[in-house]
Amino acid sequence: MSNSERDLYIVKKIIKYCTEADQAISHFGNSLATLKDNSVFKNAVAMCILQIGELVGHLSDDFVNKYSNIPWRQIKGMRNRAAHGYEDFDVDILWQTLKGDLPILHDYCNSILKLTTD
Repeated sequence: MSNSERDLYIVKKIIKYCTEADQAISHFGNSLATLKDNSVFKNAVAMCILQIGELVGHLSDDFVNKYSNIPWRQIKGMRNRAAHGYEDFDVDILWQTLKGDLPILHDYCNSILKLTTD
């Protein structure tokens, strides 16, 4: 598998986890209070964030440089923060990421796929 093929495979997986996080929000309710009170909800969306961050770490440097409108390093940093400081992870930041950043990432990754398949 070439780097570009692997990168596109990773992008598809990132889209999948963005979608799963959105489905969890729909399932549990679009509420920060619910996220704070429901450990199953928190764990589900945190796992999506962890997976996305892990995947981002496997993107090629060429891809990251070409599609630099997304803060790839910060996404990986968020994964590291969630993985290594999970008990102290700020749920407000998680919520802001889910509601603000994840939809942008989802749309951007979809636009990359569209550009590469047209």
